[in-house]
Amino acid sequence: MKKLKIKNEFEQKFTEFAKTLSKQICDKMNNWTVKGFIDIHKNIYSISNDTKIVSKILEIHIFPLISKFADEIGYKIVLAEHQNYYPDISFVSKIDEKIKFAVDFKSTYRKNDNKCNGFTLGSHGEYFQNRTSNKNIQFPYSEYAGHFCLGIIYTRVNTDETKIFKINELSNITSVIKDVDFFFVEKWKIASDISGSGNTANIGSITVIEDILKGNGVFKTHGEKVFDDYWMNYGKITIQTPDGKTKKITKLNEFLRYKGINQ
Repeated sequence: MKKLKIKNEFEQKFTEFAKTLSKQICDKMNNWTVKGFIDIHKNIYSISNDTKIVSKILEIHIFPLISKFADEIGYKIVLAEHQNYYPDISFVSKIDEKIKFAVDFKSTYRKNDNKCNGFTLGSHGEYFQNRTSNKNIQFPYSEYAGHFCLGIIYTRVNTDETKIFKINELSNITSVIKDVDFFFVEKWKIASDISGSGNTANIGSITVIEDILKGNGVFKTHGEKVFDDYWMNYGKITIQTPDGKTKKITKLNEFLRYKGINQ
Protein backbone atom coordinates (compact mmCIF):
# COMPACT_ATOMS: atom_id res chain seq x y z
CA MET A 1 0.00 0.00 0.00
CA LYS A 2 2.85 2.40 0.84
CA LYS A 3 4.53 1.62 -2.49
CA LEU A 4 1.31 2.35 -4.37
CA LYS A 5 0.85 5.62 -2.49
CA ILE A 6 4.40 6.74 -3.34
CA LYS A 7 3.84 5.84 -7.00
CA ASN A 8 0.55 7.73 -7.15
CA GLU A 9 2.14 10.81 -5.56
CA PHE A 10 5.04 10.69 -8.01
CA GLU A 11 2.68 10.33 -10.97
CA GLN A 12 0.45 13.17 -9.77
CA LYS A 13 3.36 15.58 -9.30
CA PHE A 14 4.93 14.68 -12.63
CA THR A 15 1.60 15.00 -14.44
CA GLU A 16 1.15 18.54 -13.11
CA PHE A 17 4.74 19.38 -14.06
CA ALA A 18 4.26 18.02 -17.60
CA LYS A 19 1.32 20.40 -18.10
CA THR A 20 3.69 23.36 -17.65
CA LEU A 21 6.32 22.28 -20.17
CA SER A 22 4.67 23.43 -23.39
CA LYS A 23 4.53 27.07 -22.26
CA GLN A 24 8.18 26.89 -21.24
CA ILE A 25 9.47 25.73 -24.61
CA CYS A 26 7.01 27.42 -27.00
CA ASP A 27 6.21 31.04 -27.78
CA LYS A 28 2.78 32.68 -27.55
CA MET A 29 1.89 31.35 -30.99
CA ASN A 30 2.70 27.78 -29.85
CA ASN A 31 5.80 27.60 -32.02
CA TRP A 32 8.87 25.84 -30.64
CA THR A 33 11.39 28.42 -29.39
CA VAL A 34 14.33 26.40 -30.76
CA LYS A 35 15.12 27.83 -34.18
CA GLY A 36 18.32 26.09 -35.23
CA PHE A 37 21.98 25.79 -34.30
CA ILE A 38 24.64 28.47 -34.38
CA ASP A 39 28.33 28.48 -35.30
CA ILE A 40 31.13 30.76 -34.09
CA HIS A 41 30.48 33.10 -37.01
CA LYS A 42 26.96 33.67 -35.68
CA ASN A 43 25.37 31.86 -38.59
CA ILE A 44 22.12 30.09 -37.65
CA TYR A 45 21.28 26.91 -39.51
CA SER A 46 17.72 25.63 -39.57
CA ILE A 47 17.27 22.14 -38.18
CA SER A 48 15.43 19.31 -39.87
CA ASN A 49 12.01 18.13 -38.73
CA ASP A 50 13.33 14.57 -38.87
CA THR A 51 11.84 12.75 -35.87
CA LYS A 52 15.16 11.54 -34.47
CA ILE A 53 16.70 15.02 -34.61
CA VAL A 54 13.65 16.72 -33.11
CA SER A 55 13.39 14.08 -30.39
CA LYS A 56 17.00 14.49 -29.26
CA ILE A 57 16.89 18.30 -29.24
CA LEU A 58 13.59 18.27 -27.34
CA GLU A 59 15.21 16.05 -24.69
CA ILE A 60 18.16 18.43 -24.38
CA HIS A 61 15.82 21.43 -24.22
CA ILE A 62 13.66 20.14 -21.39
CA PHE A 63 16.33 18.32 -19.38
CA PRO A 64 17.28 21.32 -17.18
CA LEU A 65 13.59 21.74 -16.33
CA ILE A 66 13.29 18.05 -15.43
CA SER A 67 16.46 18.18 -13.34
CA LYS A 68 15.12 21.13 -11.36
CA PHE A 69 11.76 19.43 -10.91
CA ALA A 70 13.39 16.21 -9.67
CA ASP A 71 15.35 18.11 -7.05
CA GLU A 72 12.24 19.95 -5.87
CA ILE A 73 10.30 16.72 -5.24
CA GLY A 74 13.20 14.97 -3.50
CA TYR A 75 14.66 12.80 -6.25
CA LYS A 76 18.04 12.57 -7.93
CA ILE A 77 18.41 11.74 -11.60
CA VAL A 78 20.45 8.84 -12.96
CA LEU A 79 20.93 8.92 -16.73
CA ALA A 80 21.24 5.79 -18.84
CA GLU A 81 24.91 4.85 -19.03
CA HIS A 82 24.66 3.71 -22.65
CA GLN A 83 22.58 4.89 -25.61
CA ASN A 84 20.57 1.67 -25.90
CA TYR A 85 19.90 1.30 -22.17
CA TYR A 86 16.45 1.51 -20.58
CA PRO A 87 15.18 3.89 -19.25
CA ASP A 88 16.31 7.34 -20.41
CA ILE A 89 16.12 8.63 -16.82
CA SER A 90 15.90 6.87 -13.48
CA PHE A 91 14.38 8.91 -10.67
CA VAL A 92 15.89 7.76 -7.37
CA SER A 93 14.56 8.99 -4.03
CA LYS A 94 17.07 11.00 -1.97
CA ILE A 95 15.51 9.64 1.22
CA ASP A 96 15.29 5.97 0.24
CA GLU A 97 17.37 4.82 -2.76
CA LYS A 98 15.27 1.67 -3.02
CA ILE A 99 12.48 3.87 -4.42
CA LYS A 100 13.07 4.24 -8.16
CA PHE A 101 10.95 5.23 -11.13
CA ALA A 102 11.77 4.65 -14.79
CA VAL A 103 10.98 7.55 -17.13
CA ASP A 104 11.42 7.33 -20.90
CA PHE A 105 11.13 10.24 -23.33
CA LYS A 106 8.71 9.39 -26.12
CA SER A 107 7.96 11.88 -28.86
CA THR A 108 6.00 11.63 -32.07
CA TYR A 109 4.18 13.82 -34.60
CA ARG A 110 0.54 14.21 -35.47
CA LYS A 111 -0.59 12.53 -38.67
CA ASN A 112 -3.93 14.34 -38.42
CA ASP A 113 -6.17 15.76 -35.70
CA ASN A 114 -7.02 12.28 -34.49
CA LYS A 115 -3.90 10.13 -34.85
CA CYS A 116 -0.15 10.34 -34.34
CA ASN A 117 2.69 8.27 -35.74
CA GLY A 118 3.06 6.19 -32.57
CA PHE A 119 6.26 5.16 -30.81
CA THR A 120 7.95 2.21 -29.15
CA LEU A 121 7.67 1.63 -25.40
CA GLY A 122 10.86 -0.27 -24.71
CA SER A 123 11.97 -3.83 -25.21
CA HIS A 124 10.06 -6.97 -24.28
CA GLY A 125 13.34 -8.88 -24.43
CA GLU A 126 15.83 -9.99 -21.77
CA TYR A 127 15.44 -7.33 -19.07
CA PHE A 128 11.63 -7.31 -19.47
CA GLN A 129 11.35 -11.08 -19.18
CA ASN A 130 14.06 -11.56 -16.55
CA ARG A 131 13.20 -8.87 -14.03
CA THR A 132 16.54 -9.23 -12.18
CA SER A 133 18.67 -8.89 -15.32
CA ASN A 134 21.15 -6.03 -15.77
CA LYS A 135 21.34 -6.40 -19.54
CA ASN A 136 20.64 -3.12 -21.36
CA ILE A 137 18.94 -1.58 -18.33
CA GLN A 138 20.19 0.89 -15.72
CA PHE A 139 18.72 -0.99 -12.77
CA PRO A 140 16.89 -4.35 -12.86
CA TYR A 141 13.31 -3.94 -14.06
CA SER A 142 11.85 -5.21 -10.77
CA GLU A 143 13.64 -2.48 -8.79
CA TYR A 144 11.48 0.23 -10.35
CA ALA A 145 8.26 1.08 -8.53
CA GLY A 146 6.75 2.29 -11.80
CA HIS A 147 7.55 2.58 -15.50
CA PHE A 148 6.45 5.86 -17.08
CA CYS A 149 6.59 7.77 -20.35
CA LEU A 150 7.05 11.50 -20.58
CA GLY A 151 5.32 11.81 -23.91
CA ILE A 152 5.48 14.60 -26.47
CA ILE A 153 3.12 15.00 -29.43
CA TYR A 154 3.77 17.80 -31.91
CA THR A 155 2.89 19.07 -35.36
CA ARG A 156 5.64 19.12 -37.96
CA VAL A 157 6.26 22.21 -40.08
CA ASN A 158 7.96 22.12 -43.47
CA THR A 159 10.93 24.50 -43.64
CA ASP A 160 13.79 25.28 -45.98
CA GLU A 161 16.77 23.47 -44.41
CA THR A 162 19.23 25.05 -46.88
CA LYS A 163 18.83 28.64 -45.66
CA ILE A 164 21.36 30.28 -43.34
CA PHE A 165 20.29 33.12 -41.06
CA LYS A 166 22.00 35.79 -38.97
CA ILE A 167 21.21 36.66 -35.36
CA ASN A 168 19.21 39.73 -36.34
CA GLU A 169 17.00 37.48 -38.53
CA LEU A 170 16.03 35.20 -35.64
CA SER A 171 12.38 36.19 -35.77
CA ASN A 172 12.26 35.22 -39.46
CA ILE A 173 13.20 31.59 -38.83
CA THR A 174 10.28 29.18 -38.95
CA SER A 175 10.15 26.63 -36.14
CA VAL A 176 10.20 23.04 -37.41
CA ILE A 177 7.51 21.98 -34.91
CA LYS A 178 4.56 23.64 -33.20
CA ASP A 179 1.58 22.84 -30.93
CA VAL A 180 3.67 20.72 -28.59
CA ASP A 181 1.66 18.72 -26.05
CA PHE A 182 3.21 16.85 -23.11
CA PHE A 183 1.70 13.97 -21.15
CA PHE A 184 2.87 11.64 -18.40
CA VAL A 185 1.54 8.10 -18.16
CA GLU A 186 2.51 4.56 -17.16
CA LYS A 187 3.71 2.84 -20.32
CA TRP A 188 1.39 -0.18 -20.04
CA LYS A 189 -1.60 2.15 -20.20
CA ILE A 190 -0.77 3.31 -23.74
CA ALA A 191 0.58 0.01 -25.06
CA SER A 192 -0.83 -1.82 -28.05
CA ASP A 193 -0.60 -5.55 -28.61
CA ILE A 194 1.55 -5.10 -31.72
CA SER A 195 5.33 -4.97 -31.89
CA GLY A 196 6.67 -1.45 -32.34
CA SER A 197 9.38 -2.31 -34.87
CA GLY A 198 10.22 -4.95 -37.41
CA ASN A 199 13.42 -6.66 -36.35
CA THR A 200 13.74 -5.70 -32.68
CA ALA A 201 11.71 -6.77 -29.65
CA ASN A 202 9.94 -3.49 -28.96
CA ILE A 203 6.47 -2.89 -27.55
CA GLY A 204 4.28 -0.73 -29.76
CA SER A 205 1.97 2.08 -28.67
CA ILE A 206 -1.59 2.96 -29.57
CA THR A 207 -1.91 5.82 -32.07
CA VAL A 208 -5.23 7.60 -31.36
CA ILE A 209 -4.19 10.84 -29.64
CA GLU A 210 -7.21 11.13 -27.33
CA ASP A 211 -6.68 7.55 -26.13
CA ILE A 212 -2.98 8.21 -25.49
CA LEU A 213 -3.74 11.31 -23.42
CA LYS A 214 -6.35 9.39 -21.40
CA GLY A 215 -4.25 6.23 -21.02
CA ASN A 216 -6.79 4.12 -22.93
CA GLY A 217 -4.47 1.44 -24.29
CA VAL A 218 -5.58 -2.07 -25.23
CA PHE A 219 -4.66 -3.38 -21.76
CA LYS A 220 -6.72 -0.78 -19.88
CA THR A 221 -9.47 -3.16 -18.78
CA HIS A 222 -7.09 -6.03 -17.99
CA GLY A 223 -4.31 -4.27 -16.07
CA GLU A 224 -0.54 -4.27 -15.88
CA LYS A 225 -0.24 -7.97 -14.95
CA VAL A 226 -1.88 -9.04 -18.21
CA PHE A 227 0.29 -6.53 -20.08
CA ASP A 228 3.41 -8.07 -18.51
CA ASP A 229 2.26 -11.63 -19.15
CA TYR A 230 1.31 -10.93 -22.76
CA TRP A 231 4.56 -9.22 -23.71
CA MET A 232 6.74 -11.73 -21.82
CA ASN A 233 5.15 -14.43 -23.98
CA TYR A 234 4.76 -12.45 -27.21
CA GLY A 235 5.35 -14.74 -30.17
CA LYS A 236 6.26 -17.71 -27.95
CA ILE A 237 2.98 -19.55 -27.40
CA THR A 238 1.89 -21.85 -30.24
CA ILE A 239 -1.82 -22.49 -30.80
CA GLN A 240 -3.78 -24.50 -33.33
CA THR A 241 -5.91 -22.68 -35.87
CA PRO A 242 -9.41 -23.88 -36.95
CA ASP A 243 -7.94 -25.34 -40.16
CA GLY A 244 -5.54 -27.54 -38.17
CA LYS A 245 -2.43 -25.45 -38.71
CA THR A 246 -0.36 -23.83 -35.96
CA LYS A 247 0.57 -20.20 -35.28
CA LYS A 248 2.29 -18.06 -32.65
CA ILE A 249 0.16 -15.80 -30.48
CA THR A 250 0.77 -12.15 -31.43
CA LYS A 251 -2.65 -10.64 -30.69
CA LEU A 252 -4.25 -9.85 -27.35
CA ASN A 253 -7.62 -11.48 -28.13
CA GLU A 254 -5.85 -14.76 -28.96
CA PHE A 255 -3.85 -14.54 -25.73
CA LEU A 256 -6.95 -13.85 -23.63
CA ARG A 257 -8.75 -16.84 -25.14
CA TYR A 258 -5.71 -19.04 -24.54
CA LYS A 259 -5.55 -17.92 -20.89
CA GLY A 260 -9.33 -18.19 -20.40
CA ILE A 261 -9.64 -14.48 -19.55
CA ASN A 262 -12.92 -12.74 -20.32
CA GLN A 263 -12.61 -10.18 -23.08
